[in-house]
Parts: sequence; structure tokens; C-alpha cells
Amino acid sequence: MDARIVELAKMLEAKTIARRRDFHRYAETAWTEFRTASVVADVLTELGYEVLVGEDVVAAEAMMGVPPAEELERHRERALAQGANPVWVEKMRGGKTGVVGVMDFGKPGPTVALRFDIDANDAVEAEDESHRPYRENFASINKGAMHACAHDGHTAVGLTVAEILAALREDLAGRVKLIFQPAEEGVRGAKAMVVKGVVDDVDYLLGMHFGVTLRKTGQVACQTEGFLATTKLDAIFTGVPAHAGAAPEMGRNALLAAATALLNLHAISRHSQGASRINVGVMQGGTGRNVIPANAVIKLETRGTTSAINEYMYSEAVRIIEAAAQMHGCQVQMQEMGGAAGCGNDAELVARIRQTVERMGLFKEVVAAGNIGGSEDCTYFMERVQQRGGKAAYVMVGTELAAGHHDFRFDFNEEALVLASAFISGVAADLLTGK
Repeated sequence: MDARIVELAKMLEAKTIARRRDFHRYAETAWTEFRTASVVADVLTELGYEVLVGEDVVAAEAMMGVPPAEELERHRERALAQGANPVWVEKMRGGKTGVVGVMDFGKPGPTVALRFDIDANDAVEAEDESHRPYRENFASINKGAMHACAHDGHTAVGLTVAEILAALREDLAGRVKLIFQPAEEGVRGAKAMVVKGVVDDVDYLLGMHFGVTLRKTGQVACQTEGFLATTKLDAIFTGVPAHAGAAPEMGRNALLAAATALLNLHAISRHSQGASRINVGVMQGGTGRNVIPANAVIKLETRGTTSAINEYMYSEAVRIIEAAAQMHGCQVQMQEMGGAAGCGNDAELVARIRQTVERMGLFKEVVAAGNIGGSEDCTYFMERVQQRGGKAAYVMVGTELAAGHHDFRFDFNEEALVLASAFISGVAADLLTGK
């Protein structure tokens, strides 16, 4: 079967590259991926998958950092103008742009989930001849949106894997669930799909990423370390305005409350059981030098090597923010804008992945582990699967990069697409043989 998988991946290489370039050209940011998700749903339907979208796979109450309704509508209309299927787009109203494709192979076996993120970055892509996407006419035409983290490649690989597994359906057992997740950037999207129960029946879950710490085509890591649990939080302070000279005692200084919170947030004691982080990256407020500020906002994040450590940092942050508001007679409203869990890879699954890698002989170098060096909300899927007795792992596929992730000149070596397609298909098929 391995040889057939590799053959199929090579046969589909041109299609995979074309899809990657199409997604790159029509880049869409978090919760606005209407065209991208529509294309994914169309392809999965053609391949014979049961396709679930919108509220069937995304819990509205758990969506974080969703753009305003008028912005969503603008992007929805743009997607339709750029060829999105209106039937799917209608089901994705409100930014519910997640897609899940399910295929049951009709024989007893495990449920295997493969997760691919689909969103672009908030970035303006380079427009000069030294940048290949611009030179070869597949740079983003949607200003302010750019695939600068290889999610276009992830999505294209996901569709090729879907096609390979569909071609192998007579030889497979169990079920496969292909999860195309919106809003990974800002770690906003996975939780809403987890809350909906998308992976509650999953025995094995696999996530993947191009590049990161693997910068050569032909490299692979069968597991990834360095995941930090995180919470992204906005705190909006509301006070009372007053004339700063004539009646300062009548005011309630929201900016001072925010500043008090900022200073004390950075004084939270660090955790003894692992790395803990906090950062206030934005503070805004006030309207004029002679007005007691009635409004202020701080934007912060907490992180921890485990979900428990991050929860400690988050709980302390909430306590301090509320105390700062009370101290200055202000009100405060907090809103979670994103988050990711902390988790690890299951050693048994990692060992099985490595066996598949060595058997298929696709890669020149097998790296002990990749390092994400931050947060990735695939961890919500991984954590839920592990909590329910399943196994999860996150792999990396190497590729040369034209510039670092999230850089406006980002691009990657498309030769990695066929390797990733064969690799992920091989791992999935190995798990779906019923052994």
C-alpha cells in the first residue's frame, strides 16, 4: 500500500500545487474563510465524503475573536464574487467556516482524525519580482490577507490526502475525519470545534505543520514539543469623565485603572512547576490631556507549559484586573480573544508514525522532535482526544523558507507538498488498516 500511496501523491502533485496557489491567491483571515471552506467542501463532496459545515461543526458560543458582523458580511460577499459556492457560504453565516469530511470504510476499525488549518495572516504581501508568488502571479489579491504561515499548503495537502484515502477505501477499515479548521492565527478556532464535539469519537488525531524549525526539504519530525497553553484577553475599563482642572474629584480614571492593572499583572509570581508567561502588549485610553480618561483597554496574554499553569496565570490576571478597576471606582469587562491548551504527543503513536516514515522511505532525515516555540490551538483537539482515551501527535515536515513565518515575503518549497501528502496518507492508512 505504501508504494501505491507514494504513486498517487506524485500523480496528484500538480493538482496539489495548483490548489495551494489558488488558496494563496485568495487568502482569507480568521473566521472569514468563506471561499476557502467552500472549495474544501466542494472537493470533499466530489470525493464521496459526508461533509459537515457551519453550525454542525462550530459552536457559536465558543468562537473567539470574531470580526464584527459588517466585516463578516463584506468578506462573505467578496467570497461569492470570487467563486465560492453560495450553498456552502449560506451555511457558514456568522463566520462558522469550519469543514469536516467523514468517510466510513464499512469495516470495524478506529476513527482517525486529521486536522488542517485553513486561515491566512493579517499581512500585506510583498509586491516585487524577487517574491515568487508575485512574480508567478499567485500573490494574494485580498489586501491585508496573506498566507504567511503555510496554511495554504496545509489545506492543499488535506485535500490530496482526502483523494488518496478515497482511492484506497476498499483496503481501509474504520472511519476518517478530515478537519479543516478556521482561525488558527490568534488561536481562536479550534476550541469552537472541540466544544461542538467534533473529536469526541476520535481514537487517533494527527496535526501537522510545514517549516517552523525544520528548514530543509526532506526533513521530518514525528512529534513536536514546545507547546505553550495560552489565553488571549482584552480588558475594557469604563470610568467617569471629568474636567481635569475644574473637577478632577468627579471623575473615575479608567486609564489609571488600566495602568495599575498593567504594572501588577507583570508582578504575578511565576509557577514552580514549569514556564509561565504574561505580557500586556497594548494599552490604549483617554481622549484629551485635560479630561479624566473615562475609557481604556489593555490587551494581554498568559502562557504556561501546561493548561494548569496557564490557568493559574489567567486566574491571577483576572483577579488583578478586577481589583485594579475596583480600586479606581471603574467598571471592567473582559473578553477572551483566543486560547490554546498545553499538551504532549503520545509516545505509542509517535513510535508508530516513525515506523511508517522509515518503511515508506520518503525522507532523508528524521529529526527527533520539532519545536513549535509558542502556541498552536491544534492542542485543544489533542487534549480532548487524550482526555477521552485516544492518542494524538503533531508532526512537522521540513521545507526551505523564503522568509520566516508571518513575514510578508514568506514562501516555501512546494516540493514538500508531495512528501507531506504521501506521509500523512501513509500514517492514516496504517492506522486505518484495522491492525
